[in-house]
Amino acid sequence: MTIEQAQQQVDQWIKTVGVRYFNELTNLGILMEEVGELSRLMVRTYGEQSFKESDKGKELADEMADVLWVLICLANQTGVDLTTALQKNFEKKNIRDANRHQENEKLQ
Repeated sequence: MTIEQAQQQVDQWIKTVGVRYFNELTNLGILMEEVGELSRLMVRTYGEQSFKESDKGKELADEMADVLWVLICLANQTGVDLTTALQKNFEKKNIRDANRHQENEKLQ
């Protein structure tokens, strides 16, 4: 699935199954919540915090997909083509970081 196809499929799902989009601020709040859930799972899986009963059985891939879903909703609502945005972001990073990381002593 391409990013463009993902944006189209989320839009189609929202308009048929989901009835309508939540407004942008509501989706921003949902995005923050989903990132928090992903963060909690990452900390428990790879960090030093132990799992709570309520966290057991959660899957990293599913939490990441939830974050991506809401991000796609926000992109659709605000007219952002994520394919173009990501391509432009790569270009920006390639110019800005062309030598930056290679010359960083901490990364050697």
